[in-house]
Amino acid sequence: MEKENPKNLMEEKTFTYLALGDSYTIGEGVDEKDRYPNQTVDLLKVKGLEFEKPTIIAKTGWTTDELVKGIVHAEIEGNTYDLVTLLIGVNNQYRGRPLENYESEFRTLLQDAITYAKGNSNRVVVISIPDWGVTPFAVNRGSDQEKVAKEIDEFNASKKSIANQLGVHYIDITEEYREIGALPQMVVSDNLHPSALVYEKWAQKLEKVIFEKMAF
Repeated sequence: MEKENPKNLMEEKTFTYLALGDSYTIGEGVDEKDRYPNQTVDLLKVKGLEFEKPTIIAKTGWTTDELVKGIVHAEIEGNTYDLVTLLIGVNNQYRGRPLENYESEFRTLLQDAITYAKGNSNRVVVISIPDWGVTPFAVNRGSDQEKVAKEIDEFNASKKSIANQLGVHYIDITEEYREIGALPQMVVSDNLHPSALVYEKWAQKLEKVIFEKMAF
């Protein structure tokens, strides 16, 4: 009797994905299929990694503490996932909350994310905060773009440091976003949130990390 190829067995497995965040994760203003978690899953399928539809816990406007409450409300306590992503913080900055408060709450969220990833930090990805100050929305309302950029950089430096300390992957989407975020085709009708084209770029970066650096 011919033995099953272990690789084939692995390829037949369907993996799970938990995406935690805010408007950028839920994809404010775009179709469900165009959210970056959903586009990532589609890209991975082409590479032979089959994922279930992502479980997304995110809402437009959420800060770190609101995401914590959202996770509790979702009642996923005790659940585990093969992949977890975390993108949160823009609303902390937007509302003028202290960096120190963000650091504390983000660290707790990331520790929880690792727990949801079966304790495997290699299966967790942190994504940097995009700079909303470059968008037409920010320009039209007269936002201090330099101040926004400086604070976004501070928040991202902090979250990257925490990500490194906890041994998870970190993806920088901010610098590229600053180059494209003001283009008409890169925003939805509110002139603030990214279009599907932006999320496609994020999905490509995420897919690369997952496929090249994680042992699926």
